[in-house]
Amino acid sequence: NHKYLFDLICFFQKTDGDIANLNLGELDLTTDEFILDEVDSKTTFTGVDLRQYSKQVEAELQRIEQASIKDYIKESQNIALLHNQITACDSILERMEGMLSGFQSDLSSISSEIQTLQQQSVSMNVRLKNRQAVRSHLSQLVDELVVPGAMISTILDSPVTEQEFLEQLHELNNKINFAKELSFRETLACSDIQDIVDRLKLKAVSKIREFILQKIYSFRKPMTNYQIPQNTLLKYRFFYQFLLANERTVAKEIRDEYVDTMSKIYFSYFKSYSGRLLKVQYEEVADKDDLMGVEDTAKKGFFSKPSLKSRNTIFTLGQRGSILSPAELEGPILVPHTAQRGDSRYPYETLFRSQHYALLDNGCREFLFLSDFFMVAGNSALDLFNSIMGKTLSMFLKSMSTYVSDCYDSIAIFLCIHIILRFRAITAKRTIPALDKYWEAVLELLWPRFDLILEMNIHSIRNTDPQKLGVLDTRPHYVITRRYAEFSSAIVSINQTFPNERTNALLGQLQIEVENFVLKMAAEFPSRRDQLIFLINNYDMMLSVLMERAADDSKEVEGFQQLLLARTQEFIEEILSPPFGGMIAFVKEAEALMEKGQLDRLKNEEARISQLVRGFSSSWKQSVEAMSQDVMRSFTNFKNGTSIIQGALTQLIQYYHGFHKVLNQPTFRSLAVRSELINLHHLMVEVKKHKPNF
Repeated sequence: NHKYLFDLICFFQKTDGDIANLNLGELDLTTDEFILDEVDSKTTFTGVDLRQYSKQVEAELQRIEQASIKDYIKESQNIALLHNQITACDSILERMEGMLSGFQSDLSSISSEIQTLQQQSVSMNVRLKNRQAVRSHLSQLVDELVVPGAMISTILDSPVTEQEFLEQLHELNNKINFAKELSFRETLACSDIQDIVDRLKLKAVSKIREFILQKIYSFRKPMTNYQIPQNTLLKYRFFYQFLLANERTVAKEIRDEYVDTMSKIYFSYFKSYSGRLLKVQYEEVADKDDLMGVEDTAKKGFFSKPSLKSRNTIFTLGQRGSILSPAELEGPILVPHTAQRGDSRYPYETLFRSQHYALLDNGCREFLFLSDFFMVAGNSALDLFNSIMGKTLSMFLKSMSTYVSDCYDSIAIFLCIHIILRFRAITAKRTIPALDKYWEAVLELLWPRFDLILEMNIHSIRNTDPQKLGVLDTRPHYVITRRYAEFSSAIVSINQTFPNERTNALLGQLQIEVENFVLKMAAEFPSRRDQLIFLINNYDMMLSVLMERAADDSKEVEGFQQLLLARTQEFIEEILSPPFGGMIAFVKEAEALMEKGQLDRLKNEEARISQLVRGFSSSWKQSVEAMSQDVMRSFTNFKNGTSIIQGALTQLIQYYHGFHKVLNQPTFRSLAVRSELINLHHLMVEVKKHKPNF
């Protein structure tokens, strides 16, 4: 029905334009009405004549159709307007579709253009980077090639001491090096600046040469402290580096001029200083006769020169060893004219220390200057140093060789050796190898001389005839043993820091010869008692002197301690023998028989035992007193005498204790004389009263 209705409306639209005023809203035809009508017809279908009902329905439909047509006709204008609007919308939508299609095609075209632009951007970015890289290289090349006017004016007009000249010289050196590098690459731009750079280089070389030579010539002025111009040159060390890189001929000229100047300055200074030092040396020095085994009286004669005021100082260290202390070893050097005004005199080792400390100080400073200013190292630095200091060092060695060949002061030589050993350690600590060969050369001069003097002393003691030494007594023989003790303690104390096996071996030989000499001297005494007193006095004196300086565990100290102990024990037996020899012999005999189980062999010695017991009881106090006085008179060292007395009394008590022990054996228990034995504790108390105290 709707289809028919729509067709009808279209028909009316075509036939009558008024249908355009038709309002569809006024048509009250809906699908729901048709449905309700259909339902009503179904509900009333039962029991009705279908034909009649069909006609009725058909009539009703016609009526409704007519009514609908009228409604549609009435709303025809609105329907037509709607149709037109829909048609217009279709056209608009069609145009929009066309526009969107065009926009879509435009978008696809823009996307391709964007891709093209992106590719172009990447390409342009690569080209930009390449151009920037080329620009940086080119700008650097241009900057290195361009010679600014400020550089030209500074190099030509400014003094070399100004900081601006030094800065521009650095720049000029860079341009020279850059130009050399470009010349190897055959860069055409290099030829444009080569002439200007060369002329600036020649001007700079000329000004630098004049400045450095002027400073070197200033060293030659009298009373000039050359360290000041040296420090000035170090501030401008780049000048020599510039010359070495760009004008080696001028650099060699300056180096040769410096070497020649400083060589003459050092030689003149040290020659003058060494000569003035010798004027303040002790006038009295040791000679070939000043040996341990030579008596002072042996040199006396009508034509002999006066002997040293104190010959013992040749073998005594005294205060001379202080030269090795750090305070004096690295102390200020001696000023000769000041010492002369004060009438001061010094031993050779003091002058030697002053001379070589000046050499060490100047040598280290000179080596550092050469390494820094002339930019040398290793063997090149050593060769340059030797070309400057070689003449001075040769002079030192020659004068030292002359002095040492006639020197007989072994302590002075040994002190000089240890001064050199310490100076060598100082230069090693400073990492200055310049003087190493010189130190070795000096030691090669000193060591053989020291060995020779020591061997001469050994031979002098070995060849000494005790019978030619005059009247002997039991006191220490101060001429030889005292000299040996002082000398040995001096050498041992000095040798502790830098031990030398050769020195220890020679000291061992010297000790053996002294021990043999003391034994030969002791053999001149007729009695064993006097011999022991002489030996003990000499051993004690030598041991006391040695222990003042040498270590307690030194070989010399231990050797004489053993000798002293052995002779002391023998002397104790010797002094106990006269008053108590009978008792001591009986105790030793009885103890030997007791060990063998044969003590009964002495069973018939009652008379002897009684005599020993009563004799000891009656005379021991007097014997001990006399023995103590005798010991104290025999030994010059009261402390040593006291220890001997104490040892003797202790030994006496031990023997008397052994005597008690023997008489307590079953063999002698029945003896009546046992009751007369002195109580051992009482004896010890009484003996303590006789011990001297000093």
